[in-house]
Amino acid sequence: MDNSNKVLVKILLPEIDQSYDMYLPINRKVGNVVELINKLLDELTNGAYKGSIHQCLYDEFTGNIYENNKLIIDTNIRNGSHLVLI
Repeated sequence: MDNSNKVLVKILLPEIDQSYDMYLPINRKVGNVVELINKLLDELTNGAYKGSIHQCLYDEFTGNIYENNKLIIDTNIRNGSHLVLI
């Protein structure tokens, strides 16, 4: 699998006290990635986790929010980043 256009990150979900390692496409907007994450987590948790389009991604260490209209490549999200979805 070619992962040159993806970054491997840890997504923390305080709502269900879980974390997941995921590959995020660097050429997609943060808002689109949030939608993809929610769909994937719905499947991974057999429907126990229901995301929302109103959720945002945050940097776990700084608390900074990522703007939904920015491409992942244009943020500081890189391999090994820890993100929080709230």
